[in-house]
Amino acid sequence: MTDPAYLERLKQLSTRLVSLQKPIRILDAIKWPAGIEQRFREQQGRELPALDKDFYQRQRLAFEPDSIQQLFKELKNDVRRQLGRDDALGKILQATIEQYQIVIELLRHRGTDKFGHFSKQLYGSASDNLRGDRKSLRQMGEKLCHIFSLPAVEHLNRPYTNHISAEESVKILRERMNDYFGAGEVRVQISDDIVSDASAGGDCIKVNRRSFFSELDLQVLEVHEGWVHIGTTLNGREQPWATWLSVGSPRITAIQEGMAVLLETLTFSSFPQRARRISDRVVAVDLAEQGADFCEVYKYFIERGVSEHDSYRVTQRVFRGGTLTGGSVFTKDISYVKGFVENVNFIRSAINSGVPEIIPMLFVGKVTLDDLPLLYERYLEGVITGPKYLPPMFKNLNGLYVWFGFSSGMSSVMNIARVQQHFSKLFEKLPMPEHLYGTSDAEID
Repeated sequence: MTDPAYLERLKQLSTRLVSLQKPIRILDAIKWPAGIEQRFREQQGRELPALDKDFYQRQRLAFEPDSIQQLFKELKNDVRRQLGRDDALGKILQATIEQYQIVIELLRHRGTDKFGHFSKQLYGSASDNLRGDRKSLRQMGEKLCHIFSLPAVEHLNRPYTNHISAEESVKILRERMNDYFGAGEVRVQISDDIVSDASAGGDCIKVNRRSFFSELDLQVLEVHEGWVHIGTTLNGREQPWATWLSVGSPRITAIQEGMAVLLETLTFSSFPQRARRISDRVVAVDLAEQGADFCEVYKYFIERGVSEHDSYRVTQRVFRGGTLTGGSVFTKDISYVKGFVENVNFIRSAINSGVPEIIPMLFVGKVTLDDLPLLYERYLEGVITGPKYLPPMFKNLNGLYVWFGFSSGMSSVMNIARVQQHFSKLFEKLPMPEHLYGTSDAEID
């Protein structure tokens, strides 16, 4: 596997993939113009936004679909021919190429019934079962929505106000990125063309000029966008041969978004309202997949006490690129809950199986869980470089081991429902506390 000629072929093929995928930007190709939310809410959510197939066709792609599709086909053939059909790294490379071929078809069919078909191929469906379990993602989303909507949530509303401007947030985040990655490694800048309050791509964090943030929001941004999304990009760029690990096709979305949510949790940066928004996304995808239109999904969340702003945002995220009458929608947003559950189960299983050393490979680049055993083997052989940038709890695994060890041990030997019933009796006569804090509405992608 360390044959110099093989490694050079691997690098050349990988670098071709990195170059080919550069103009393919899914979210840019399906974003909605500013002002849609205001008009929709002025109409009290009764009329579908005027965004149909013709709207998307007027938004030119940054690439020519037929020609780039042919280039991917040629690259896939070259991978098979130069690395061999049975080469393990070559198979990962081929799977990534195939994903981009589907992405091209996804974007070619924006605003049509076929868009949802290709979205499910890339990201899955809310009706899919969780890996290794019979429960569906929709069932998990509903359960989490219930937990994060309990009366106790109102008692925990944060003592943080959204008083930090976008400009000041950029300064704070730039300083934190310099501390984590080194001076100048990551750019943080103002943006006028993103839907969410902030997002990350490559080695850059974009902050929405119109947004205001709390201190806790910035903590979420630091670990979610910085430590995870940018960290895995930069670790992928450190690869001497497998350079494609620096770019993310949809096949890696679940592990990326799930790890970002997990890091929010492990660093105590998240909060119940944000966790509720992430859980709501699964429910929104399922409703839309089952045929609910934009207005119906929006109304569903309004009737459950979600604010107009958050109800619009969760609905808009699902319908962008698809048909506003439902059925054909963007299913990416199941990735947050799906990835969180699968990452947690992967870490627990690695610990219980006696191979905790594989856990840091989660950050080696843009990967899937199925890739990791092979990538770890190639790491031991010197073909793959270990992750340079690692969150503190993944550098020293002792605390993580204990955390997940206790969690795994308790869940396997205790009847949690019976324990909860026992303590609930102690709480029955407690007076209800007052609402302690205010709220925040910032949304991080």
